[in-house]
Amino acid sequence: MTRASDTARLLGAGGTLNGALSVDTISEKTSGSGVTIDSLNVKDGGIGGHQIGGRRNIVINGAMQVAQRATSVTGLGADGSAYNTLDRFKTSFSSTAGRLTMTQTADGPSGFANCLKFDCTTADTSIAAGEYLVLANRIEGQDLQQLKKGTSDAEKVTVSFYVKGNANATYAFELYDAVGGRHASQLFNVTTSWNRISLTFNGDTTDTLADSNALALELNFWLHAGSNFTSGTISADFASADNTRRAAGISSFFDSTDRTFFLTGLQMEVGSQATPFEHRSFGEELALCQRYYYRRKMTSAGLNNEFLSACYAYGTTDVQGGQPHPVIMRAAPSLSFNDTIKITNGSAAASHESSSGFSFTSFSSTDMVSFYTQSSAFSGLTQHRTYMMYGGAANDFMEVSSEL
Repeated sequence: MTRASDTARLLGAGGTLNGALSVDTISEKTSGSGVTIDSLNVKDGGIGGHQIGGRRNIVINGAMQVAQRATSVTGLGADGSAYNTLDRFKTSFSSTAGRLTMTQTADGPSGFANCLKFDCTTADTSIAAGEYLVLANRIEGQDLQQLKKGTSDAEKVTVSFYVKGNANATYAFELYDAVGGRHASQLFNVTTSWNRISLTFNGDTTDTLADSNALALELNFWLHAGSNFTSGTISADFASADNTRRAAGISSFFDSTDRTFFLTGLQMEVGSQATPFEHRSFGEELALCQRYYYRRKMTSAGLNNEFLSACYAYGTTDVQGGQPHPVIMRAAPSLSFNDTIKITNGSAAASHESSSGFSFTSFSSTDMVSFYTQSSAFSGLTQHRTYMMYGGAANDFMEVSSEL
C-alpha cells in the first residue's frame, strides 16, 4: 500500500504530479505515411528513411556506375537494338530520323555521382506510325521469382528512379513480360530539376516467369513513339500485350535538338513502398555486369603491353588459347576482337607477327573462353611453342558477351 506521506510527496497542490515524467509517444497515421515512435518514422520497408536489409533492388547498375564499352557514343538512332555505353541499358530504335548522343555523365542528384544522359542532336517532328525510341533494362527469370508472378498471391512491385531534362516532358515506363507477352505502363513527368519518380504496379496473376537464365522481364522507358504505340489508352494493370497502349500520352524526345533526358537511381523492388536507393560498391556492380559482358584491353606499348592470355602454336601459322572469365557468365558467350592482334614468345630478341582481319573459331563456356585462329593467320611460328597475345594498337581489345 502507498503511505499518505509518499502520496503527498508525489502530488503537489491540486493533486498534480510534481516534476515531469518522460513518456515515449507512439502516433499512427492512416494516410500511408507509417507509424512514428518518438519522431522515428517506421513505414513499409524502412525505419527512419533507411531500408531494412539489403538486396532489395533487382536492377543491376541502377546508379549508372559501370560503362565498360564507352562513356559516350554519338549518332545513335538507326534501326536496331544495342548496348552502347552504360552496362545493362539497351537502346532500341525504329524508323526514326532522330539522332542522339548517349553519355555516362557526372551530373547526378545528391548521393549519385553518375547518370545516363540522352542529348538530341537531330530532331524528328514528322513521326511515322511505326517509330519508337525505347531505353530498356532486361532481367533474367531466375532473378524475379520473388514477384510470384502467375500465382494467386502475386506481389506488387514498385519501380523508382530519378529523372530530369531541359524542359517539361511526359514519358512512359513499361513492365513487359517477354515470356507471356503481357505488359503494364504508366506515365511520368520530367522537369528541369531532379525528381524521384515512384510507380507501383499490381501483381500479375497470369503467366509465371520461368526460373531460368533467359530474358523474362523488360523495364522499358518509352521516349518517342508513333501512333502504332500511342493510339490506345495506357493502363497500369497487366494485360495481354497491346502495342497501341504501350506509350499512349507521351511527349517526343526528338521534338527539338534542345531536348535532353537524364536518368539514374533506377530501382525495382517487391512491395508498394519505394525505399531509399540501395547503393552497392563499384566492384559489386562491375561483377554483376560482367556476367553479361566484359571487355579485356590488349594494348601495344612496348614493355607495358597488356597481354590477353597465353596461347600456343599448333602449327607454324596458327595459335590456340583461352582464359577464364572474371565471373561465371549468364550463358556460353560470343567472342570478338576489334582489330589487330600480335603474339610474342616473351624473349627480348623475339620478333612478333601481326594479323589483321583474321578468322577464328571460339569454343566458350560459362566459365572460360577459348579459341583458335584459322587460315594461316600468322607466319613463322614454332609449333608447340607458347606465345603471349596482345594488341596491335593502344586501344585494341577483345570482348566477350552473353547479353540478354
